[in-house]
Amino acid sequence: MRAVLDFLYRMTGALAAIGMVGTLIFVATGIVARPLGLYLRGTDAYAGYTMAACGFLALAYTFKYGEHIRVSLLLDRLGARLRLVTEWFALLVGVAVTGMLAFYSARMAWFSYEFGDRSQGIDATPLWMPQMLMVIGTTVLFIALLDDLVMRAMGREPARLAGAGQNQSRME
Repeated sequence: MRAVLDFLYRMTGALAAIGMVGTLIFVATGIVARPLGLYLRGTDAYAGYTMAACGFLALAYTFKYGEHIRVSLLLDRLGARLRLVTEWFALLVGVAVTGMLAFYSARMAWFSYEFGDRSQGIDATPLWMPQMLMVIGTTVLFIALLDDLVMRAMGREPARLAGAGQNQSRME
C-alpha cells in the first residue's frame, strides 16, 4: 500500500511539473505570436488553467516531501507531549478542511458538467475539464493527510517520500 500511495504522490507531482511546462508553452506561444500578427485563441486561458493545475496537483507531493511551510519555530519550543497534541490537532483540522475542499471542488466540477458551463473567453472551454485538475489535487492532498493521520494513529512516524527532509534544516 505504501508503494501505491507514494506512486500517487509522485504522479501528481509529475503532472504538476508537466503543467508548469504547459504554462511556459502557452505563455511563450502568446508572446511570440502577437508581434507576428497571429492571435491564437485561448492561450491566455489555457496558461491560467495549467498554472492552477500546477498549484493543486503539487499539493500532496510537496506535503509528503516535507516542503510545506511548518511553524517549526513554535513546535521546537513545545514539550514532547504538547507538540504531539499540536500535531494531532493540525492533522485533524487538515483532514477536515481538505476533505471539505475536495468534496466541494468535485461538486462544483459536477455542476459545471451538468449545466454545461463554459469559460467566458473566446476558447469556450467546458469548465469541468480544468476544474477536475483541482478535484484531483485536493483529493490526493486529502489522502496524503489521511495517510499521515493513520500512520500517527498506528504509533508510527508519518511516511515521507524518499529524499524528504534533506532541505528541511535549511528551510525550517
